[in-house]
Amino acid sequence: VQLVESGGGLVQPGGSLRLSCAASGFTFSRYDMNWYRQAPGKERELVATINSAGGSTNYVDSVKGRFTIFRDIAKNTVYLQMSSLKSEDTAVYYCSAYGTWSGSRYWGQGTQVTVSS
Repeated sequence: VQLVESGGGLVQPGGSLRLSCAASGFTFSRYDMNWYRQAPGKERELVATINSAGGSTNYVDSVKGRFTIFRDIAKNTVYLQMSSLKSEDTAVYYCSAYGTWSGSRYWGQGTQVTVSS
């Protein structure tokens, strides 16, 4: 099983980034997908969720209206489109897969997002 995130980097406040997470080694279409983040000195936080069918999404209040999670089943990839970025969005962002029927969870290695002028 592999989850490989990419797309992180340094961006100015108000800017945009798109994170990608390429999945392999499991049946991607059967898993809910999540993006978490962890800022220095803080606990890991669930940012966004998309269900296995891709028809339902949820976001933490602090990113609603600014972030969008979506998935491409054909490419076994989940994305997080981030816009109007703020300094408080600075964190390591992790992709995670969750099997609701099994309780199994997989994690990626994380990608750093830094919002700074």
